[in-house]
Amino acid sequence: MMKKLYSVLSAMLLAVFLAGAAAMPATAQSKKGSRVSERVRAPLNLAVLIQDDLVSRVGNELRETGEFIRTLPAGSSVMVGYIRTGSLQVRQPFTTDLEAAARALRIPISSTAVSPYNPYTQVRDAVKLFPAGGENRNALLLISDGLDTSRGFDFSSSVDSIDLNRAVREAKDRGVSVYSFYAPSAGLTSWNGRAVSFGQSALNRVSNETGGRAFFQGTDFVTFNAYFDRLTRTLNEQAGSAY
Repeated sequence: MMKKLYSVLSAMLLAVFLAGAAAMPATAQSKKGSRVSERVRAPLNLAVLIQDDLVSRVGNELRETGEFIRTLPAGSSVMVGYIRTGSLQVRQPFTTDLEAAARALRIPISSTAVSPYNPYTQVRDAVKLFPAGGENRNALLLISDGLDTSRGFDFSSSVDSIDLNRAVREAKDRGVSVYSFYAPSAGLTSWNGRAVSFGQSALNRVSNETGGRAFFQGTDFVTFNAYFDRLTRTLNEQAGSAY
């Protein structure tokens, strides 16, 4: 009798163990497949500026960039533009149609033929396009190598340049915070460590002095995923501290 009872209990325990083991992969898969990133909570007026001569791998990040735009809260307004030689190409003026703004993204040309002397003249042009008034915070996302060689190639000329200082003043006057993602261009920053250092230092300046933040890691990038996660957290923290 005891032997029979022991056999029944053993079979029951084995069945419970096997059922639990079978459920574990499904649970793990569910967690892996349902990663929910934090989203921006407060509406923004956001200008997304992409330097047109950045390395071609930046084109692989358009999906993440578009998804960030699409998931902004209702009431947000977005502009999409490209920084290139001598001009700012506005692909989508400010619109509350977030899907249209996301569709305006295109793969960068990734050629030195369209390299700007610096990105800050066009940053200043973009700042002037922000809508006046309203309750939305103003933010500009600059995806760039940050390098200014318009007046020389040394620390002072690149990191304390006339155009960078003008962009900072214009952004502060109009209440626009500049956030920046570093990516190398097809030019100097793809191979020159000194150029990378100058560019990242300049991005730090324009972001920090306008109330934004620069995001980069090392001398290159792998993906913008982590940058967008950190940008979202930063925007939410800053919005929370404003109340």
